[in-house]
Amino acid sequence: MSLEHPSEHSRRLHRVLDYIDAHLDEPIDLARLARVAHFSDFHFHRLFAAHVGETLGAYLTRRRLETAAARLASQPRLSVLGAALDVGFGSAEAFTRAFRRRFACTPTQWKRSPRPRAGAKSKMDQAVRRLGQEKPPRLGYARGMKMKKQPPLRVSLQTLPPVRSAYLRYQGPFGPPLGRFWGEAVYPWLAANDLLGAPRYGVSRDDPRVTDLRKCRYDAGAEVGKDFVPSPNAQLAELPGGRYACVRFRGTSAEIPRAWERVLGEWLPASGYQLDARACYERYPVDGEMDPKTGVFTCDLCLPITPL
Repeated sequence: MSLEHPSEHSRRLHRVLDYIDAHLDEPIDLARLARVAHFSDFHFHRLFAAHVGETLGAYLTRRRLETAAARLASQPRLSVLGAALDVGFGSAEAFTRAFRRRFACTPTQWKRSPRPRAGAKSKMDQAVRRLGQEKPPRLGYARGMKMKKQPPLRVSLQTLPPVRSAYLRYQGPFGPPLGRFWGEAVYPWLAANDLLGAPRYGVSRDDPRVTDLRKCRYDAGAEVGKDFVPSPNAQLAELPGGRYACVRFRGTSAEIPRAWERVLGEWLPASGYQLDARACYERYPVDGEMDPKTGVFTCDLCLPITPL
């Protein structure tokens, strides 16, 4: 079979996942998504489950609840009903029932304490252990990292243009595994496609405080022109422009999760801003630093913001 066949399947299903994220506030059914993918209704559900690893219904419910949980944690003025409607639930009651099943607490309890201290005993711990027999990702994301005194955060507010990018997708825990993904998969792909001189981007598609670490998605790639044709294992996307809060990071891949936590936990609550629906991303400028001996690199952490 030609390599174009599996790559075409992958691209069509990527379009479906992007469509879902952009339309969580609307009714989404199998026939509608099959049309987006240009697959038959009869085969689409099976193809989706094989590609994503879970059924369409389970994936839709998970994405809606995780998106709502992330928004409740980062948007202080968002009501429970507002969060429910934003992700396609018809009532606060139905949303609360589903939210409690997923996180073992109510949306109101989550909103009051979106980031309990690591090691704190709670019903959320019990729930995630029941679901995946593992520590909850939102508590364990930065656990085990060596803590040291951090310099003050220097945040600049910037209006960034939209960017057309080509990327490879990674799924799994962030931190050091992502560093290996950049080195072992992304760098050779950039070199093969003559993209080493282009600005690079790493886009977090899921919030590891909320999503099971095994299911967190991350897109690593570079800016490309309108005529760029991606290789069979790559995808194309546009990073939306707009207002971002940007922080220069310098360190290793093991330290970058803690840097994100600092921006989200220290700067954002006191800033007068909140996150909006765009994805957070890392921007690697052409003149950025990278020390292959120590693994230390520089990049900008970019948070999409809107006023409270």
